[in-house]
Amino acid sequence: MRNKSYYGYLLMIRLGNILRETGLFFCGKKALIYIKTKITEYLMNILVAYYSWSGNTKELAELIQSNINSSIFAIEPAIPYTQNYNELVIQAKSEINCRYTPELKETVFDIEKYDTVFLGTPNWWGSLPPTVRSFINFHNLSEKKIIPFITHGGGGVQNIITEIEELCPNCTIEKNPWVGYGNRTAGIQGWLNDLNLKRL
Repeated sequence: MRNKSYYGYLLMIRLGNILRETGLFFCGKKALIYIKTKITEYLMNILVAYYSWSGNTKELAELIQSNINSSIFAIEPAIPYTQNYNELVIQAKSEINCRYTPELKETVFDIEKYDTVFLGTPNWWGSLPPTVRSFINFHNLSEKKIIPFITHGGGGVQNIITEIEELCPNCTIEKNPWVGYGNRTAGIQGWLNDLNLKRL
């Protein structure tokens, strides 16, 4: 179920900005259509991009997207990782150690239209997965606000935020990322409410 207070928060912020920016004060059906159009344009400037191997990060990404009604994009390698965990450990640790960036299956062709990117990633042995590195390297995220949400199996954040900052030095990185064990989602709506999503 979507968080109504969150929608109200976004609506009040954007409506105030619309009135200040345009100086338009009118009422009736024309005003409602205009405001609805502007609110839709604002929400379309938010992207939820995520990589998920086990499905935990995917579940969280879809929950975030359903709450803010944004665009969503699954980061996938052109050659999928094995579903055998032991084989994955060997491959992933090797790729992380050599900073390997695999080719992606798809990219976001209109990345420039987004002001804010929710970036979902699992913690892979203290680091970003190679696929997330590829996503950041390929797309120009400069001047965008990046809001990380991190899933883990007990390691917490570790080097994730530091690595995002290194890969995207001209981004504004949210200082209050979501960090959750496994597929835990309790508290996600409160976290969304606490975020400042005004266009910078």
